[in-house]
Amino acid sequence: MLFFTHNPSKFAFSREKSEIESLQSSISENKRNKPVFGLIGVPFDSTTTYRPGARFGPAAVREASYNFENYNLTFDKSLDAIFFDFGDLEVVHGNVSKTCENLKETVLELYNSRIVPLILGGEHSVSLGVLSALKEHRGLNDVTIVHLDAHMDIIDEYMGEKYSHATVMRRIFDLNPKKIIQLGVRSASLEEKDFVHKNHEKINYHTPSDINSNMEQLESILNEIKGPIYISIDMDVLDPTSAPSVGNPTPCGLNSFQIEKFIEILAQKEVLGLDLVEIASKEIGDITSINGAKIIYDFLCLNG
Repeated sequence: MLFFTHNPSKFAFSREKSEIESLQSSISENKRNKPVFGLIGVPFDSTTTYRPGARFGPAAVREASYNFENYNLTFDKSLDAIFFDFGDLEVVHGNVSKTCENLKETVLELYNSRIVPLILGGEHSVSLGVLSALKEHRGLNDVTIVHLDAHMDIIDEYMGEKYSHATVMRRIFDLNPKKIIQLGVRSASLEEKDFVHKNHEKINYHTPSDINSNMEQLESILNEIKGPIYISIDMDVLDPTSAPSVGNPTPCGLNSFQIEKFIEILAQKEVLGLDLVEIASKEIGDITSINGAKIIYDFLCLNG
């Protein structure tokens, strides 16, 4: 054994896989109160349309995670959550459908083992694989999707493709969740805007301007969500000053403090899964990766 070393291919503070067997017995005997999380990287970026490199996101976020202490001063909590880093999915570059199918089967294994998936993208199209698994496992009729993004991503086709990072929320809408709440959006086509307004009972969005002018109202909206949720975070929801290394950087975004507050609220709910996508960074110390790792870190600390 080598002392004083860490494995940068795993998220910091993740448990050893050898602990799973003992956890499984407590799961079957209903002795476990805290959720168990399983982190999976999806290094896939085949439909990227502006800045490539999201396939390097999982490695960049894992490396950045070693920048944090076990103790979280902001929330006065240590990272005591039970979570495992299971490594990366075997993706099929150039094939969204096959990659999402592989991800669906992998995530179904997690759900069947009562493990909540935490997904590191990769481009945003991979969210469809996770939610397809969740729909098959327990249905989505009572699930609210909380979608943090600069873009609506709800156009029916983009450049002739039904399955793309730009169409992912439309495909998720087709899965018929209870509701989709979009936070931080500031870019959309007229077709997307019209579609959302037409379906306003199932989709609503809040721009950075809305959030900046009345943060308390947004906090209230999130606090009032009833039932289980799924969280999908495209890192371009942040302003490019905080997250420049993304597939589609868009000015006038949210800041890190606002995301931190949203995570604090959402982590208290029944979270059925979370994905963090669109980090396109290959540099150690890149601020985008650090902010991405902090979101996962905060979420886990709040679930300890």
